[in-house]
Amino acid sequence: MRAFVELFERLDATTSTNGKVEALADYFRTADAADAGWAVFFLSGRRLKRLIGAAELRQWIRARTGLPEWLFEESYGHVGDLAETAALLLAGEDDGELEIGLAALVEGRLLPLRGRDADLRREAIMTLWSTLPARQLFLFNKVITGALRVGVSQRLLVRGLAQASGIDEKVLAHRLMGTWEPDADFYARLVGEDDGDADLSRPYPFFLASPLEGPPDALGPVSDWIAEWKWDGIRAQLVRREGRCFVWSRGEELMLGRFPEIEAAATALPDGTVIDGEILAWADDGPLDFSLLQTRIGRKKPGPTTLARAPVTLMAYDLLEDGGEDIRQQALATRRARLAAHVAATPGLRLSDTVEAGDWETLAQAREAARGRGTEGLMLKRAASPYQLGRRRGDWWKWKVAPQTLNAILLCAQPGHGRRANLFTDYTFAVWDDDTLVPIAKAYSGLDNAEIDELDRWIRKHTRERFGPVRSVEPQQVFELAFEGIHPSPRHRSGVAVRFPRIARWRRDLGPADADRLDDLRKLIDA
Repeated sequence: MRAFVELFERLDATTSTNGKVEALADYFRTADAADAGWAVFFLSGRRLKRLIGAAELRQWIRARTGLPEWLFEESYGHVGDLAETAALLLAGEDDGELEIGLAALVEGRLLPLRGRDADLRREAIMTLWSTLPARQLFLFNKVITGALRVGVSQRLLVRGLAQASGIDEKVLAHRLMGTWEPDADFYARLVGEDDGDADLSRPYPFFLASPLEGPPDALGPVSDWIAEWKWDGIRAQLVRREGRCFVWSRGEELMLGRFPEIEAAATALPDGTVIDGEILAWADDGPLDFSLLQTRIGRKKPGPTTLARAPVTLMAYDLLEDGGEDIRQQALATRRARLAAHVAATPGLRLSDTVEAGDWETLAQAREAARGRGTEGLMLKRAASPYQLGRRRGDWWKWKVAPQTLNAILLCAQPGHGRRANLFTDYTFAVWDDDTLVPIAKAYSGLDNAEIDELDRWIRKHTRERFGPVRSVEPQQVFELAFEGIHPSPRHRSGVAVRFPRIARWRRDLGPADADRLDDLRKLIDA
């Protein structure tokens, strides 16, 4: 645990990419295999299912420190993060001297608490609070609340592992995909020589496009590029191996049973086939609203009614494995030709259409018609490009149409996470419904650091009510929000939901009366 805390502190202390990679490599060179397995688990963004509820933890902290409830809540509201609040309050006690490895702590002390009665869990956590060194309390509290976010990208993790082990980055990235248990055996396989015992269902790391911000003609001749529509669905890989089919989301979630029509279509594919594409709600030769697709996401076994109301397809646009051969290093044009042959022989799958144009101006005109086709714009992919790892700039670009916008009033705010735990950076916005403000979206990105500091000061001075870490504020500040789409939503009080909201600008020139009205947003749904 001490070594993992030191790694966390090194990562948090530098903004240098090379410095972070060096810190990771240093840790993995010396870490015990069992500890390293759990470190990979947390560093890759995976989390333990919450072991201790927030209400229980708050009670235990108050009991441990003897603080009255009002003072604890005041401290919590100021800090904004329960794990950090606990660490700060408990750090004033005598520093413990328990030396325990990360794996021993998680496997031997924490996981056995799951499902046990509250008194036993309380006693175990209290004991660890009193025996762990103060420097370890913050990360320990993050682990038990299931909220540990280390702030390292998958790409940096892979680079650190590669530097420590000498294993190729592409091999490591592939081995980290799919499901695995973070034990010593897993770590040994991760950094060991290939033994041919690959996970049957394992997908490949996804290649991600970057937003195109400059003029497209700076990319060179249009003939060097393949243009496709940018679909709004669920990015997925369809894996067909040894007579079985597996559907993986970009978030590395195995979605078996959720899209039976895609799994059924995949039975016509030959073994050793992996297709990259987009799951779309689809009917009558066109995409349906994304809100229909959302009704399928959370259902592990959708019934006949759901299947009929929200039919889906896989829009295939790349072939990563063919006949059991990894073909990611072949040119996209070659991969796409092989993909087209598979899709043509597989009823139920669709090949993403290319958009043909002799020049960039013609392609720009096609892009302007994207929203009418139910797409977000165009994807530009270099015809000669290999399928790379993560977000590598240069070969794949997303050329989206301009987002839709609305003007909304800041209604509530709460603190952020990590370095922003002491600042109000997570905002709730509202629009007018007659004379009432109704929440329409939450957003936390789009302001620069100076604006965040200024708004944070304003929020503290104009707070109306407090609900734990959340503050409602005087409805005065108007912001322009950008978003990608709007659809009806019975789950929201407003009756509508917007896709990917973010702050476009602080509208200091507008007053509350100038904010948009709900009726105007409803009209956008049918526009």
